[in-house]
Amino acid sequence: MSKESIQEVVKKSLEKYFKDLGEQTPSNVYDMVISTVEKPMLEAIMLRAEGNQSYAAEMMGVNRNTLRKKLQQHGLL
Repeated sequence: MSKESIQEVVKKSLEKYFKDLGEQTPSNVYDMVISTVEKPMLEAIMLRAEGNQSYAAEMMGVNRNTLRKKLQQHGLL
């Protein structure tokens, strides 16, 4: 899946979310999207890295401590 197709999936999901809200005012959309996308991304990267946190952090472009913090936040440690 290319970067563009991931962006398209997110865009379509947000359009559906806004449509489903109707007249309600959306709130905390940024946090909702990040938390929704971040956990499956972490799961996929950790699988690809075969549990190697240093390699996973390198793939993500973050330091290992940041990765560990995110893994803990999502209950993946």
